[in-house]
Formats: sequence, structure tokens, C-alpha cells
Amino acid sequence: CHGGSDITAAVRENSPNREFIANLSIIGNPGVNSIRLCLTGDNADWFFLEGKTIRLNSSSTRVLDREEQGSILVASLTCYENDSIQTTYRIMVEILNENDNRPEFLPHSIQPLNISELTSVNTVIFTVRARDADDDTIVYIIDTTLPDASYFRIDLPNSGRIVLAKPLDYETKSQLELIIFAMEMNTDQKYNTSVTIKITVLDGDDQYPQFLPCTLWSQDQTRSVCTNPVYTVNVTEKQQGDSLHFSPGPVYAEDGDKGLRTPVKYTILSGADNGRFRINNVTGEVIMTRPVENRLLTPTLKLRIMAFQVDDPKKYTVATALIRVLAVNRFPPQFNQTTYKGFIMENPGPAALVTTYRNAVLLVQALDQDFREGLNPKIQYSLTPKSNNTRVYQITQEGLLIAKANQLRPHEKHFLEVIAVDQESGETAKASVDIEVLPNGQEAPASPFGGDKLYSLMDMGVLGGSMGTALLLLILALFVVFCSLKKRRKHQDTTDRASVAMDKHPNVKHNKLTRKVPFCKEDGISHSF
Repeated sequence: CHGGSDITAAVRENSPNREFIANLSIIGNPGVNSIRLCLTGDNADWFFLEGKTIRLNSSSTRVLDREEQGSILVASLTCYENDSIQTTYRIMVEILNENDNRPEFLPHSIQPLNISELTSVNTVIFTVRARDADDDTIVYIIDTTLPDASYFRIDLPNSGRIVLAKPLDYETKSQLELIIFAMEMNTDQKYNTSVTIKITVLDGDDQYPQFLPCTLWSQDQTRSVCTNPVYTVNVTEKQQGDSLHFSPGPVYAEDGDKGLRTPVKYTILSGADNGRFRINNVTGEVIMTRPVENRLLTPTLKLRIMAFQVDDPKKYTVATALIRVLAVNRFPPQFNQTTYKGFIMENPGPAALVTTYRNAVLLVQALDQDFREGLNPKIQYSLTPKSNNTRVYQITQEGLLIAKANQLRPHEKHFLEVIAVDQESGETAKASVDIEVLPNGQEAPASPFGGDKLYSLMDMGVLGGSMGTALLLLILALFVVFCSLKKRRKHQDTTDRASVAMDKHPNVKHNKLTRKVPFCKEDGISHSF
């Protein structure tokens, strides 16, 4: 047992079993001359003796780990001779560190967090912390491949302080994701780990009220900047006491901060016309209290309506409401025919007008008795989808039908349905048009019955009229003869004298074409023909 000394050595963590630790310096050999060696102490089970050599006692299930066991293993070596303790030596083995651990984020530094959209740029939002069991130096890196990474930057690489790089906007994006890496800086392996941090953007009061529907103004749509609609409504003369129903919707505004939705109130800035219009300051309902007496003098009225936040009247917006005054609508538009007959001649030209009988231009027109001469300028004409060949025809707003003549074939027959819509009242009227394509050179018929029949009927009409006139004259003549015979019987002498006098009186003018013939002179009244 003599000649030995305390043992100091070193071994790397994760070393395999039987790794050499140290050799003993005692003179004797264990097992000879009754010399026996014994390891004792807290860490003695990490060693075993092989003659005078100390080796590491590890296994696949028990690995030497500096982070777990500490930096030094301590044990005692006792030397016996004839079962008597001769000497005791100390064994101190340093566990050399190896880079066998990755950085780990501290849980409290990577929790989801909320940030107000009003937070100033260059403000430190939060700080991440990571720990490396090998005590390596750690740097932090933001994953710039994510779209939300542009909102943030790291103050110093090893500080972990995350700084806001550009303004937040709740209305554009309310949820952000950020991936941060913690990486070893002073090792060859550069072990690293990552974490995803979810950030909720809180709404701040930075938006003004907006009238709806909102039309996005910004072309890149990075911010919710809207233009207010122009509300319109039609009223009639004498109308009053009614709530006005505007288009494209009711007068309504809401706070532009979607997460706050601060209540708004309404007021009429201009155009109230001495109380003609009132607005409910809570709902935005507009009521017309006094009618317009003459729409020709006052065809339109304009209101300027303001909506402002209840908690901050300086945040407001203004919209325009137009009220158009119309005549009272009593009659719907009506076509003068339910079915029109049209003709079009085969034509190589690109366009031609559809005609009707006697080659007159076909006019498909609806009349409105609310207007003088029935012409309502607000009537709009169109062809319904149920019409066939609508791609070949179009209708003008004067009621003329135009066809693409070079796309037509002789003897084709087409059906069109025309609809007339009063743009003010919304009332409609429908009529159908039957169109026949005539061969080149063929004239349109003169009437629905054909040309010959037309002249026969005209002749029959003239003949009938002539016969009626002759019959009336015959009746009158017979009546005159009857009266004359009756008078002659009673006053033959007087009548004869009167006849002579009339024939010979110098002041009587004779007309061979017309003569006044007296008949039925009774009750002092003379009737003549």
C-alpha cells in the first residue's frame, strides 16, 4: 500500500464505459501479499478497478452528464494489508463539458401577448430569454421569411429585446405571428431552437366614423380608408310625414374602430329647410315634415348629414343625401299594342332598322298618361332574356329596333319581348315583337290582310257609304213629295200662285245645281233641303 498518493484526473461527459481515468502509484499489486483495494464514497459507483487502473463505470442507461452530476466526481480509495487499513487516498475526477445541450427558452418570456395598435414605433414590446445548459453564449434571430416579421426587429443580437419596427393597424391585421431563434454563438455546432409567439393587436381609437356602405378608397388596401356614399330618394309632390327610404341603404354610420364600435349620433348640418326635414340623432332616420308644393320650382333638395362619436365629437364624418321631387304617379306605362309585327329585308349591311307594314319604321313605344302626349323621358327599354336572337337585335331608348342584317337569313322568324321600365316609379310594361326576314327585293305587306284584300275592302267601304247616302236622299225625297201632295190638296190655288210668283219674280235667282225645296211647313217653321 505504500508509495501511493491522492489521484486527480479528468474525463469528458458522455464518455463510454471502461473509459480510462487514472493509474494507481502504490508499490504492491492487489491480490498479492494480501493487498486489497476498496472504493468508497458518494461517487464511487462511477468507477471500478482493473488491477491498479481506475476506469469509468457507465452504461447505455446511465450516461455521465456534467449538467446532472456536476463538474467533479469524488471518491476514496482504501488499501488493506492482511485486512488492516494501511492507507486511504482521495480520488477527484473533473467532468469535462461537451456541447451536448440546445438552448431552451424560458417559458415566462414566450407567452402570447397583446399590443395596442397605438404603440409607438421603436418601443421595446417584449424580451425573450433562453438558457443553455452548457453555458454557451446565445444570440436571438427573427425569422424574416414570415410576412409579419417586418413589424419587428431585435435591439441587440444577444439582448432578446423585440422592438416595434413599423406602425400597427388593427383594421388591417389584428393577429400577428413571430418566429424567434435562440442560437449558440461560441460553438462549432451552433445548436439552436425556435419558438412561435402569437401577438394580438388591440384596437385603439384612431379611426373616424364611416357612413355605410363603405367604398374603399386606398388602392393598395393597406388601410381601411372609405369614401362616404351619396344617399338618394324619390318623393312626390304633397308627400309629408313619411320616413325617407334612401338608396343604397338607410342613413347609417359606425365607428371605424371595429374593436371599439363607439356609438355615434347624427345631425343635419345644412339643407333642413326650416324644419322640412328632421333626423333621429340616434338611429339616423330622416323624416320629411312639410311637402314640396311645386316640383318644377324645387326639383331636388340636398342634405348634409354629420355623424360624430359620442365620446369624442371631434371625430366625425359628413355624407350627402339627395331628395328628388317627382310628379304623382297615377298611370303605369302601357304599349299601344300587345304584339307588334316587324319585317326586315335581307341585307349585306352591318345594321338595319326593323320596319312594319307599308315599309314604315317600326316604333315600339310605351306611353305614360302621367305626361303630356304620353312621353315619359324616364322610360327605359330593353329586350328580355327569353327573347330569341337577342344578340342580333338591340332596341334604342326611342323604341327603334336595330338588327345586324348581315347575320339574318331569308324566311327566318324571330320573337322578341320588349320591357319598358319607368326608372322613377319602377313600373313596367311588356310587349312582344314578331319579326319576319324578307328575301332581298320583296316589299313588306301593306296590311295584315295583304294588298288586294285591302283595296277590296276600301272599295266596299266607299260603295257602302255611297249607297247609304243615296238611301237617305231617297227617304228625304219621298218625304218631300208626300208633304207637297198633302199641301196641294188643301191650298191648290195658293200653291199655284206662289209657284208662279217664284218663277217670275225678278229677285229670285235660279241655281241649276241647288234649289231650296220647301217641305212640311208647319207651326210657322219652314224646313228646306
